[in-house]
Amino acid sequence: MEDARRTIPGFRAASGARPSDDVGREIRGRTTILELLRMYPGGEAAALMARLHWPCAHCGGAVREPLTMAAKRHKNAPRPVLEAFRALETGGPSDAQVDAAAAKVRTR
Repeated sequence: MEDARRTIPGFRAASGARPSDDVGREIRGRTTILELLRMYPGGEAAALMARLHWPCAHCGGAVREPLTMAAKRHKNAPRPVLEAFRALETGGPSDAQVDAAAAKVRTR
């Protein structure tokens, strides 16, 4: 049977993780928002983004934007954000981790 997908000139397939690629992946600063959403198809990552007041789950930039860049864009410190998303692996994050990740940092 022939593949039913169309090819659009000048359009590349979105980079990101396929659900089968997600098993055992470590969340790093360069992990994209789309990869996070795919790593947690039950909505855990999207729920954390909502708790951080990030609209990333609905943003076209989610395909290629790394987690640390999203943190900086939303004026959050990257390290606590990274720790909060890593806590999803163990059923977290705690309220304290979410509060630390949601805290806004001053920029010059």
